[in-house]
Amino acid sequence: MLFRLHPDHPELFPDPQATAGDGPACFGGDLSPERLLTAYQLGYFPWFSEGEPILWWNPDPRFVLFPDKLRVSKSMRPYFNQQKYTVRYDTRFRDVMQHCRAVYREGQFGSWISDELVDGFVTLHEAGYAHSVEVYEGDELVGGLYGLAIGKVFFGESMFHLRPNASKFGFITLVRDLQAQGFRLIDCQQETAHLTSLGGRNIPRSTFLEEVGLIQEDPTERGKWA
Repeated sequence: MLFRLHPDHPELFPDPQATAGDGPACFGGDLSPERLLTAYQLGYFPWFSEGEPILWWNPDPRFVLFPDKLRVSKSMRPYFNQQKYTVRYDTRFRDVMQHCRAVYREGQFGSWISDELVDGFVTLHEAGYAHSVEVYEGDELVGGLYGLAIGKVFFGESMFHLRPNASKFGFITLVRDLQAQGFRLIDCQQETAHLTSLGGRNIPRSTFLEEVGLIQEDPTERGKWA
């Protein structure tokens, strides 16, 4: 059963355990900051093609990365040893989203990163929930990613690269910094070879939701990371 969200009540989502795990769980609503914040705290994320209604997903299994399970390949080590790139946080949030929006993804028409989603995430960024990772080669932005930090869980959204391994460099740096701050989990949403090589793996949705449920016990340290 595909649930339809009430347009005027962003706080209302169906019980995640009662939704399909192999397709969209619900549809409709909007991409307001209030609805987005509620969605992620219940394990939902928006993902749809241009021209489609807003689709919300809560897949089973869920692809995640535990920070202490990060794997850094031998091929990546020279990038760090030679300081090939530098990383900054929260200095060009909107630019990072726009770069992610422009990434071509096979089999997908357009991008789910709509103007409405950009505006919603920018508002969450200004409120201290959403963060960007910017990878630079000299003074040029060549890669990055963005997501939400709630409690001690980071919900990764999308990444891009304009130079070889730039997004990997940014992600590895982020994971190391999150581990140092006591983060327990990084939500990667969907399985990819790129993230599998870094240590990502599937876990049952029930286990993921238990981890997300602990958000209430961990205060969210809002504010810019720059």
